[in-house]
Amino acid sequence: MRELIRMISSDGDLTVMAADTTEIVADMQRIHGTYPVVSAALGRLLTAACMMGAALKGKDDSVTLRLNGGGPAGSVIAVSDSSGNVRGYAANPAVDLPRKPNGKLDVSAAVGKDGSLTVIKDLGLKEPYVGQVPLVSGEVAEDVTQYFAVSEQIPTVCALGVLVSKQDASILAAGGFLIQLLPTATDDTIDRVEACIADVPPITAMLAEGLTPKQICRRALPAFSLEMLDSSAPAYRCSCSRARVQQALLTLGKAELEEMAKDPVTTVNCHFCDKTYTFTPAELRRLIEEGGKQ
Repeated sequence: MRELIRMISSDGDLTVMAADTTEIVADMQRIHGTYPVVSAALGRLLTAACMMGAALKGKDDSVTLRLNGGGPAGSVIAVSDSSGNVRGYAANPAVDLPRKPNGKLDVSAAVGKDGSLTVIKDLGLKEPYVGQVPLVSGEVAEDVTQYFAVSEQIPTVCALGVLVSKQDASILAAGGFLIQLLPTATDDTIDRVEACIADVPPITAMLAEGLTPKQICRRALPAFSLEMLDSSAPAYRCSCSRARVQQALLTLGKAELEEMAKDPVTTVNCHFCDKTYTFTPAELRRLIEEGGKQ
């Protein structure tokens, strides 16, 4: 399932969104062949990006989240458009680590803790907004919460989870929720939120129970009256195309393209969807000619 819901409290003190990204994370796993712990790490980051992207205002806005923690998974990257459609990859998808004593996947060990979370928002301005915070735990949700607190000064509660089958490594459930206080929030609002989240079950447990994103919002904040803002069905969606790859090749310059044209065939792989684009020497020479006319 893939669904994202945004709601606001009736008194206008907070917003909450929840996403079921099970289908999205399963698609990612199928494309990249991620091992369980990397499926969990990248799946959590994709879910966070999905919710953060859906909060963007402009139709062509986008947000990129990059985790660099020094762990064996290497850089973990997720990108979302303003509809919550996401794509992403891990530098090393084939990391195999033992589970924690409690049976949970050790995401922090795969990602590492010695590094940062970088958030890049392309809002159609001359320069993108870039925020960076040191990693708190490498478990992703805590790091996203830290980013909002430090870089955007928005009190936030973030929960993310990916449940991977111990039998066949399939994605059983994935999703998250994001609670954010608005400027009108009072101390009483904060106290009520803290009381609510103290008893909320893990996100994957709620999804495994069959709860929808709307029900998860209400389960997470039972002390609040919530009103619907909007809903969507985001997907794992790559924006690559042959035309975009050609434009990227042109940036290499004439000398580099002429060197590549000496090979019988040139292949370019998309990091996000693993699609392969091939170019013959004749096609590369046409690109050189077109680049010279621009």
